[in-house]
Amino acid sequence: MLNMSYKDKIWKKSWDDHVKDLDPKEFELTYPQAIRRTMEEFPDKMAFDFMGVSFSYKELDEASNQFANMLIENGFTTGDVVGINVPNTPEYLIAVVGTLKAGCIVSGVSPLLSAVQMQYQLKDLGSEGKKVALLTLDEYFEEKLVQIAPKLPQLKLAIATSVGGYLPKIKAVLGKLIGKIPKGKVTPLEGVTVLDFHKDILPTYSKDLPTDKTKPEDLAFIQYTGGTTGPPKGAMLTHKNIMSDIVIFQKWLNWEAGKGVALSGFPFFHIAGTFTTLNVIFLGWSQVLIPNPRDSGHIVKELAKYTPSVLANVPALYQILMKNPKFKDLDHTKLDFCVSAAAPFPEASQKEFEAIVGKGKLIEAYGMTETSPLTASNPSLGVKKLGSVGLPLNNMEFKLVDPNTGKDVPLGEAGEICVKGPQVMRGYFNKPEETKKAIDKDGFMHTGDVGIMDEDGYVKIVDRTKDMIIVGGFKVFSAKLEDTLTEHPAIGMVATIGVDNPERPGSEIVKAIIQLDPDYSYDGNEEALKNDITAFAKENCSPYEVPKLIEIVEELPLTTIGKVDKKSLRK
Repeated sequence: MLNMSYKDKIWKKSWDDHVKDLDPKEFELTYPQAIRRTMEEFPDKMAFDFMGVSFSYKELDEASNQFANMLIENGFTTGDVVGINVPNTPEYLIAVVGTLKAGCIVSGVSPLLSAVQMQYQLKDLGSEGKKVALLTLDEYFEEKLVQIAPKLPQLKLAIATSVGGYLPKIKAVLGKLIGKIPKGKVTPLEGVTVLDFHKDILPTYSKDLPTDKTKPEDLAFIQYTGGTTGPPKGAMLTHKNIMSDIVIFQKWLNWEAGKGVALSGFPFFHIAGTFTTLNVIFLGWSQVLIPNPRDSGHIVKELAKYTPSVLANVPALYQILMKNPKFKDLDHTKLDFCVSAAAPFPEASQKEFEAIVGKGKLIEAYGMTETSPLTASNPSLGVKKLGSVGLPLNNMEFKLVDPNTGKDVPLGEAGEICVKGPQVMRGYFNKPEETKKAIDKDGFMHTGDVGIMDEDGYVKIVDRTKDMIIVGGFKVFSAKLEDTLTEHPAIGMVATIGVDNPERPGSEIVKAIIQLDPDYSYDGNEEALKNDITAFAKENCSPYEVPKLIEIVEELPLTTIGKVDKKSLRK
């Protein structure tokens, strides 16, 4: 069995009965065409709630038409770009839908970028003669945009809003007075049309749907990512890329239009947040917007109020929720699925999580920005193998190769994951050489992730190719090692990295950086605890995997989306 080829698609035998390869014609849509059904069938349904303020689909439709008409009347046309630089607020959703209705391209601009990083992205976006617009908060306008705008000749339009823009007037005014809502001064910028989202767009522009000239093969998103190597790169995703992944995933999980409520802590500027919200709107579900995903108290209140059927989060956020006693006390009976993606979820934590929400509800999925994003997922009804990211999705080719030779590795052995399908990006914007490195001549995207496929077709991620640690010629897969170490009762979260071996230049030793489990009763004897963890590792790991260095920290650094930030740990 294990010498079968990936071309045999052995994973199909493990698919749920309702899953099959779909007719590619189902993906031949632009996103605005795809959501007309939602807007027409569910006009009065709650599209989303933000801090207690609810919006119907009719209101989302009309406000996004106004945003689209504003872009068109300011000379924006097919292929021009709108950067969206706000947290998870109503303005983000209105701008995404409105930008796509205008035939323009969306680019999420993380609010956590420095002015220099923001300048890099906006300059890159405008480098092929594309006009660039930016929706930003008044706070970022004053702090960052004012200093970088003179260096951005492609920036033609700046739209400012506030975190409290949609909150009732009294709440917004009080918030600004007591400093809970950040504020900044919006001033004229030379050569740039500056508009206020609430004062200039909503009272002024037509609520009528603009004519859509966009085609499925046109770009919908340029999403920036660290990619597999180097500085941030813009992954070019077409309407067809995005629509194929949306249709594939909602049929994979057998989701029905109009019948769900979702809550996600994924930021919209990240592909996981974008994908989640695009799915929800396409299905005509309701969603609860979470402006600060680390505020577990607020999330718990929203869960109690709206009893969502679907949660979608990075593992670190589920781990934060688990530490909140009120989360454990909630009634989780209406919760059908908890989708987890974007980082490995340790198996011990998965079991602990399912003990709270219910067995079989956790759906671990896998993907990357360059694949719109999902390419594998555990099934909705069939066997969910905890610790695996599930099975390759329908309409995909999937294989694991030796990163050095490019040859397929046998089933059961570690190799780089390579995927081919309708959701694979067109390429990196403005970076043909990087595109060639990422997508081979046969159309396979080389993900930079190392995985192992078992005889049922389930895939376990064991590392990033760049995170692999080489100890005395042996490969140490950090994700696999971290999974084992988290079973020690003292360890809440752990990151393993390779550091130079002083005794053997060119080789590495394993260092484990540990955040303690808050439920562990720690007596403060660090030496004794390190010895205990080392003894545990010797018992449960191969000799070369045992960490030679252990550091205990109060908190592991996380990236903007909630993955452990190994780059900063290595520094």
